[in-house]
Amino acid sequence: MTLLEFENLLLKSEDEHLEFKEAKQNFHFEKLVKYCAALANEGGGKMVLGVSDKPPRRVVGTEVFESLERTKAGLIERLHLRIGAEVLSHQNGRVLIFHVPSRPIGMPIAVEGAYWMRGGEDLVPMTPDLLQRIFSETGPDFSAQICSDARINDLDPDAVDLLRRLWLRKSKNHSIANRSNEQLLVDAELMIAGKLTYAALILLGNHSALGKYLGHAEIIFEYRSNEAPGPAAVRHEFRTGFLPVLDEIWGVINLRNDLQHFQQGLFVWDVPTFNERAVREVLLNAVSHRDYRNSGSVFVRQFQRRIEIVSPGGFPPGITPENILWQQNPRNRRLAEVLAKCGLVERAGQGFDMIFRECIRQSKPLPDFTRTDAHSVWVTLLGDIQDPEFLRFLEEIGQERMASFATDDFIVVDLVHRDQPIPDHLKRRIYPLLESGVIERLGHGRGSRLLLSRRFYRYLGKAGVYTRKHGLDRETNKALLLRHIQDNKKTGSKMEELRQVLPALARSQIQVLLRELVKGGQVHVHGATRAAKWYPGSECPDCNSEK
Repeated sequence: MTLLEFENLLLKSEDEHLEFKEAKQNFHFEKLVKYCAALANEGGGKMVLGVSDKPPRRVVGTEVFESLERTKAGLIERLHLRIGAEVLSHQNGRVLIFHVPSRPIGMPIAVEGAYWMRGGEDLVPMTPDLLQRIFSETGPDFSAQICSDARINDLDPDAVDLLRRLWLRKSKNHSIANRSNEQLLVDAELMIAGKLTYAALILLGNHSALGKYLGHAEIIFEYRSNEAPGPAAVRHEFRTGFLPVLDEIWGVINLRNDLQHFQQGLFVWDVPTFNERAVREVLLNAVSHRDYRNSGSVFVRQFQRRIEIVSPGGFPPGITPENILWQQNPRNRRLAEVLAKCGLVERAGQGFDMIFRECIRQSKPLPDFTRTDAHSVWVTLLGDIQDPEFLRFLEEIGQERMASFATDDFIVVDLVHRDQPIPDHLKRRIYPLLESGVIERLGHGRGSRLLLSRRFYRYLGKAGVYTRKHGLDRETNKALLLRHIQDNKKTGSKMEELRQVLPALARSQIQVLLRELVKGGQVHVHGATRAAKWYPGSECPDCNSEK
């Protein structure tokens, strides 16, 4: 934001999209979280700190949230929104501006158990009618609607019994075992006023009922041994309730689920090409979040080294491949709730965090969404292990420690392993991984680099690679300093210029590199303290001419 834009902003009145606070020396982070949630719930806006909140407004400056990147990371972690923040240097003091995006469609943001909005000068919980309007933005829940002609004998008794067993195992409520089928369906909200919902048919319906009322709620499996067009080598059509079908589909996939064998020294391990948990989770997502108003079927296509799972309808509103790990918007809420009762999914989540974890743990590529469009969600799971040594490293870390890793931790380690930059919303996880010794940092500031720990290379018998990576970084920095000194040999180079060459390093670190160059006879210094200048070579031409 430019100063002119800021001056114009000061002239505006506070409303649900704009909030000013003085916050000269104190402003609690939890209060900031609630205000940002309120702005997001009402369509997004700006939170400005360091400005008087009573007109005529004036800049008073603020000292709060000195570590702005840490504050941004905390907001992202609490709200799961990409909140921008900037410092504006005004002549009357420091100003903080938080840019808050709108909440996802149909998904209000909760903090401390309430959905906040602006009410006069204060924050108040959102009214029930406003919440209802937000929840209804995505349209009615198809799975909760009544199929008026369906009857209880349209359900598969074995599927109903499976629902009972899964719910009992998850809830530990032994009264479930003694309920009648009708009462079980009522309690699961699959039957309302004696009528079955579409969720009941999707999960428990028999073959004839699905063919009669919801024929496209089927899953078609194909196995193809190569990329040649034409009929698949194996094809199964599962047109029956999904609850028992989940195991059947995994069974046909697992028939051709080859083991990949790896050996390093005395250590031997086998890794299946397709991870069961990841495949099941993608299937659960395909069924519970597909658009049943679309007449297409769910397709599962298995190849030797990949599985493609395609479900009708694009992503639910507000969901993208970039935010799928932390944004949720269930398209068929009743269906997701029943699957949660059975312990198959988390009610609030979409399960892709677990899928990402499993892919990284087995050193496999992350799920590929590139063929997804507005008409279908296309998820490709690739089965080839990319780096057995990285897989061995994760094994060496130990299952106990990895159990405490968040999904974001796995993603950061994977990005470091592949020498990829860490996005802003994941940078908060760097410090815990540094503390645990899983990764290390080379250099300081913006120019620093992350790499896997010394232990990783030593454990794999590649300690020399680790030394080379460190040494290459050091020699590169020395080469940059020498190049600048050589290019300015007539005027000499001051320390201030050399710090511009390597802004990521502290003054003392640059001095160490210069001493090494001096020792090697590549540069020398004339003068001392702030007047010191560096020249190439072991002698100073100007010094000789002065003599």
